[in-house]
Amino acid sequence: MNETPVSHKPKDEIKKLQERKLQALLQYLNANSPFYKKLFLQHAIDVNAVKTLEDLTKLPITTKDDLQKNNADFLCVDKHAIIEYTATSGTLGSPVSIALTENDLQRLACNEYNSFITADGSAEDVYQLMLTLDRQFMAGIAYYSGIRKMGGKIVRVGPGIPALQWESITRYKPTIIVAVPSFILKLIQYAEQHDIDINNTSVKKAVCIGESIRNADCSLNILGRKITEAWKIQLYSTYASTEMQTAFTECSAGKGGHLQPELIIVELLDENNMPVPANTEGEVTITTLGVEGMPLLRYKTGDVCMYFDEPCACGRNTLRLSPLLGRKKQMIKFKGTTLYPAALFDLLNEINEVRDYVVEVSTNDVGLDEVLLYIHAADESAENDHRIRSYIQAKLRVSPFVHYVSEDAIKKIQFSEASRKPVKFIDKRK
Repeated sequence: MNETPVSHKPKDEIKKLQERKLQALLQYLNANSPFYKKLFLQHAIDVNAVKTLEDLTKLPITTKDDLQKNNADFLCVDKHAIIEYTATSGTLGSPVSIALTENDLQRLACNEYNSFITADGSAEDVYQLMLTLDRQFMAGIAYYSGIRKMGGKIVRVGPGIPALQWESITRYKPTIIVAVPSFILKLIQYAEQHDIDINNTSVKKAVCIGESIRNADCSLNILGRKITEAWKIQLYSTYASTEMQTAFTECSAGKGGHLQPELIIVELLDENNMPVPANTEGEVTITTLGVEGMPLLRYKTGDVCMYFDEPCACGRNTLRLSPLLGRKKQMIKFKGTTLYPAALFDLLNEINEVRDYVVEVSTNDVGLDEVLLYIHAADESAENDHRIRSYIQAKLRVSPFVHYVSEDAIKKIQFSEASRKPVKFIDKRK
């Protein structure tokens, strides 16, 4: 007889399981983590005194700044135990490395297995992956491993190239695509231009990554509506980050991403690092469970969400996270990648061909962040343009819009009537 999945167990059983795993994590960190051993000493923390989820408030929080500045001190295993290095897209000017052991990779596969099951996947499905599996991108290998664990079939096409995507859809007949939502719009546009009847294909569902398709109340946003108005497929939203090594994925009810309680504890905290009640905005703060290489305790992601705890139609008894509502410290989500102004500044400063610049972020017509780089270059030759764009693409993994301007023009943008010093970042988001 199959055991009841953790997410379907009574809430009190789920809580007890998380508390047992929390206690084990604290012992593990105290014995193996240079960063957390030091943190516990600084704050006179007795890890044995933390027994319940409510006791988490006795512990200090961990920030992105901590992880960036002390990256190596978060490692809890000998280097010979590391199987793979992954990396974030870059915070505070440089990326953060996340090292994984064999057990971590197995945990990652389990995470995505659970996610695809939540999104109504099965061994009968054929998944077309429209994303990169290289460049230290954790999610790519996670999707691949999760589908293999489930027994599904995989078509690894990679990102971009609508023509190749449609050719593969025609040839391999995938039932589910995994893609950034804004790219699904490009697929639709290509189909319209080339007389492809998208509603007469094998694709029935899309697992959406990197960008939100829903409003705060979980209704489809502009992007989600544009997709489903043209293509009659079921959309499933996801939320994750490299640091948490876990995903929150919607079921068919579309009422928030389900927690995987055996893999992660989530808190939503206010400005005083205290938990907020359900249906209230708070910063997503996670504690990883079962991670060997680089586990995290009360790690503040910088993302603002709400959580819902009323029963879900799917029968799972886990809390659910709302779509992303906001970002701390001017965080930018661009084409599924997290960017910060400081990281963009450092990148542009490294390019010899760039003489000056301004970074502008705005909201596009489907409600997503759009990044425009105003660049005053040494020259505007095609060769120089290629070098600049190639360098940006290599470092960021995405390509912002680039607009070349003269020295006088860049100065006018930087120095508004009210400014006393040059403005390098302009936020025009709604």
